[in-house]
Amino acid sequence: TLLAEKQNFSEKDTRDLIYAAYLHDVGKINVPEEILMKPDRLTPEEWEIMKSHPHNAAEIVRNLDSLHEILPIILQHHERYDGSGYPNQIKGDEITFLARVLSVIDSFDAMTSVRPYQTRKSLTGAIDELRRCSGNQFDPRAVEMFLETIGNMVI
Repeated sequence: TLLAEKQNFSEKDTRDLIYAAYLHDVGKINVPEEILMKPDRLTPEEWEIMKSHPHNAAEIVRNLDSLHEILPIILQHHERYDGSGYPNQIKGDEITFLARVLSVIDSFDAMTSVRPYQTRKSLTGAIDELRRCSGNQFDPRAVEMFLETIGNMVI
């Protein structure tokens, strides 16, 4: 919400980003807990199951007419700017802009949260990672918008 407000998103884009942020991982309900909570590297088979969650989330939301417009955001939130993401390996502007924004926000959250499979990064470390991955994993414009938004909040 803060990013959408500070970046002057339209009311519709703000709403869509917020709804997608709440629902983008709902497809993990179909991923076994032992995979979700595994502290070690996932096997190739486990990784394939994990990579199914955007599609599963889109399928769950697909039947709700009021949420139909956020389907691309949910489905594409793990696509990478360089085309090496999933589920469809699309790249750059092929990825819905709000999915590119959500990817940055979600990744920052994941990096700065306690997770069983990784050490939590400091805020500075997470910001450095966003900058390092800008242009590869992340849309540079989305990274800059995020960093402008959090600005002095993390210093």
